[in-house]
Amino acid sequence: MKIRPFLAAILAVAVTLLLIGAAGWVVIWRSSPLALQHQPLTLPLAARFIPRQASLSLHLLIPPDQLGAYARAVAPPRQRRRAAAALEQLRDGAFAAAGLDYTEELASWVGEESSFALLTPPGAAQPAGWLLALRSRESEGARRFLQRFWQTRSLAGNELQVSTYRGMGLISGRGALLGQNALPLATALIDDRLVLIASGRGVLEQALDVSQIDELNQAGDPRLVTAVAALGQGVALVAARPDSFTPWLGASPALAAQREVLGLVAALAPRGRTLDLNARLELRHAPPALVLESTPDLLAGLQGPSDSLALIQNPALLTAAPPGRAATTVPDDVPEDVPDLWSELVAPALAPTVATLPGVLPALVIAQDPGPLLWSHSSRGWLLATAPDTPAIAPLSDVVARDGLIAAPLRRNGKTLQLWTRLTAGSSRSHPDQLDAAIAGARLDQRGVAWWSEGITALSGLLEEAAPPSERLAQLQGLEDRAAPLQWGMAAAPARSLLARWDPWQLLTGLAGESLAPSVQGLALSLEEDSATAPAAPALRLHGRLELG
Repeated sequence: MKIRPFLAAILAVAVTLLLIGAAGWVVIWRSSPLALQHQPLTLPLAARFIPRQASLSLHLLIPPDQLGAYARAVAPPRQRRRAAAALEQLRDGAFAAAGLDYTEELASWVGEESSFALLTPPGAAQPAGWLLALRSRESEGARRFLQRFWQTRSLAGNELQVSTYRGMGLISGRGALLGQNALPLATALIDDRLVLIASGRGVLEQALDVSQIDELNQAGDPRLVTAVAALGQGVALVAARPDSFTPWLGASPALAAQREVLGLVAALAPRGRTLDLNARLELRHAPPALVLESTPDLLAGLQGPSDSLALIQNPALLTAAPPGRAATTVPDDVPEDVPDLWSELVAPALAPTVATLPGVLPALVIAQDPGPLLWSHSSRGWLLATAPDTPAIAPLSDVVARDGLIAAPLRRNGKTLQLWTRLTAGSSRSHPDQLDAAIAGARLDQRGVAWWSEGITALSGLLEEAAPPSERLAQLQGLEDRAAPLQWGMAAAPARSLLARWDPWQLLTGLAGESLAPSVQGLALSLEEDSATAPAAPALRLHGRLELG
């Protein structure tokens, strides 16, 4: 009988130790930089002070020091110091653009929320000002910063003005980092924890005005609240209105001018050495639905190498013109003169790449194929995959014949290829009258898919049944968007080429002070309708995964 109390005591001690161990593990995990991979997406306190009409706003939901710590934790051992230094340099450059020295002025007190917003009046071409909000880890840190901040500027000979607005103390003057031109600045301290820094007294007063009216600030914006809940996780939140699409996000002017587009909300989340982008393009009406009669699995039969692989359910998306609407179902309340949203998003990125494919065959296949279409490119050349009956060979051969191409069959490895050749005068001096037949295009039917290429070399992987491009297929699989109308995976070289043309990437490169291209190891993108919030909040969803090394 005495054994039972003893066993009960042992069990109680064991359970207590397990609970202590579990609690300790949770504390260690939450303090680890790796916990950023599961950071919940929320609206920060600064959202109360940012007007809904702000052109562009960026909220960092973690302490800025965590950026370098995370890079150090996930980078290979030999690259940890360099990876951390790169992100720290980018962080310092971003704060320096606002006239602040992060290491000397901010590192000791800035906490887990930092927000930045650009304010552009309606109809204006340039922003009227900017607002920076920094949340302190403790009350005295913010107060000491403001004292040193204005004391330094005052000793430099800049006049300061202290005033009160809506019961808050405001300090305004001019300030800049050493070697830069002094610019108007104004600051306010909110509840001893939130520091507001604005590009002028008027901008700061506007921030204090909208904080009193939920209908005017981001914190009370139901569309933004819905988007944050739908996106779920992330260390940074971006909200943009259409007037910022072209100058700041590098979007086409036609997309920025669309009456159907209400705005963009995006979340950035680290996943190991990959940076995930989840974005919602918010719309006034439900987006046009793609209409497809057949959807063969073009990915199943792909063999051979691939540096860039794109699956496009509707090739008409490659042209940002109203005729592209012929392959979509447009809601009745959408005017016919509104360009197709799908095309406006896809064409600027993918169309220039596809347009560089040599020969006349790619343009003909893309124009006559109702979809889906698979495009693959490697050192061997390009490949296009379509359904076996579209486009038909006979009418296509008639079209290419006008360009001087001759159709001819060829047996290779027990399979029949359709070739298109061009006859040219012989280059041999001994046989000047001899004609040479140069291959200008080829087609192979295999496993219920029609494969088009610029020559036999590009089809060699299919003919020899080589291994599939596992890296590109893994990129598409990692997106987890099998039904997306656009899926695109790229190796390092094409990813760097695409990013080099993107304005935000160029801005980041300038802030970092060095090229960021060597760190890019791959990129995957998908675009689809966001069914999670439809039809209450219609939107298109963009998912991107940037692989960093």
